[in-house]
Order: sequence, then structure tokens, then C-alpha cells
Amino acid sequence: MALVAIFAPLIGTVDPRAIALENRLKPPSSEFWFGTDALGRDLYSRVIYGARISLLVGAACALFASLGGVVVGMVAASSRWLDSVVMRIMDGLMSIPAILLGIAMAAISRGSVGTVIAAITIVEVPRVARMIRGVVLSLREEPFIEAAIAAGSTEPKIIWRHLLPAVVSPLTVQAAFVASAAIVIEASLSFIGAGTPPTIPSWGNIMSDGKALWQIKPHLVFIPAGFLAVTMLGVNLLGDGLRNAFDPHFSERA
Repeated sequence: MALVAIFAPLIGTVDPRAIALENRLKPPSSEFWFGTDALGRDLYSRVIYGARISLLVGAACALFASLGGVVVGMVAASSRWLDSVVMRIMDGLMSIPAILLGIAMAAISRGSVGTVIAAITIVEVPRVARMIRGVVLSLREEPFIEAAIAAGSTEPKIIWRHLLPAVVSPLTVQAAFVASAAIVIEASLSFIGAGTPPTIPSWGNIMSDGKALWQIKPHLVFIPAGFLAVTMLGVNLLGDGLRNAFDPHFSERA
């Protein structure tokens, strides 16, 4: 799916935004592989380009949530009083559904890919931060951290040389699951009209465009939904594979 997104200009047949009313609601054929929508736009090209938006949102949210979560988690684990204040703020943010936050942000500002990424990142940062905080607090009880403190290592040096390398593995796994959640949330927001603008093809707004005709043209909904499902399955399997690779004993315990 990543290759599909990267090479969309090469494997797409036509401009996914090109309107041709004379070709509206064409069935799948050799000319239009997935058929056309109510505006005559080629569904195949729109679905192919839609992979770019979904993977872009998933990757961006995973990156930003990971960076923010590491900073917040490290800060919270560094001091007891900071821990109490910061984690209560994180608990408050976690209580906000990403879809509702996305709708609110879209109402305040113009709906865009950036708005979707921001809304999802705000909600996902606390989850990453809690995970990082738990890992760091457990690591601080380990003998090698106590030995580093006894040897006179400064706090920045302990974080850089000991704590950050230790959180890379669980952070990578968590980032994969953040990307998976972000892809679904983006599709949901776009489906209800609060996400990616209609001028930019994404699987959510493609399904939204086809929902009025799904009884007579079910492929307008099921084809982008199938691509979304396959992508979700792939990202979740990637997360499970990373977890098993970083923790070989996990599969045995499971």
C-alpha cells in the first residue's frame, strides 16, 4: 500500500479530480477499472490517490504523537510533582474523542489534512506519554541507572545514553498502533465531512460520495472500504510483528 501511495502518479489512469459528466456512474470496465462516480470521476484513480492521504495522516500522527509523547513522558517521570500535574492534563486530553475534537477544529477553521493531523495528534500524545512514563519509571529502579547516578552522570546524560535507547522498542510498537488509529479516524472525519476537503480524494470522502448510491452502485463504497480494511490489517500486523520482534517472550506468554 505504501508503494501504491508513492507511485500513484504512475499507476493512476487519469486525474482523480477530473469531472466528466458524460461518464457518470459507469460500471467497472477496461476503460474505468473500478467504474466512475456520480460526477464521472475515475474511481480507480481516486482510490489510488486516496492511499496517499491515509498513509500520510497515519505516518504524520505517529511521528508527532511519538515525539510529543516522549517529551511529556520524560518530563512527567523526572519529578513527582510534575508527574502529578502533567499526567492529570494528559488524562483530561485522553477523555476527548478524536472525532469530536476534529469536528470542533473543522468548525473553527477550514477543514484540511493539517487540521485532521492536529486533532488526532492531540488525542494520541497522552497515550504515548503514559507508556513512556511507565517505562522510564520502571527503568529508574534498575541497577544500571543507579550505577550511572552514583558515577556522577547528569540527568541529560542519563536520558540520552540510557533512557532514550530503552524506550525506542516500545515506542516503535506504539507508533504503529497510533498510525492505525489515525487512519480510521481520518476516514471517519472525511466521511462525515469534517476531515479532508472534498477536492482532495481520500477513502473517507470517496465513501461519503458513494453512500447515497450504495444500493444501486455498492462498489462506490465497498472498493474504498476494502482498501481501508486491507491497510488497517497491514498496519496492525506490522504493530504485532514489531511487538513480537522486540519482545520474543510476548508470543509465548500470549
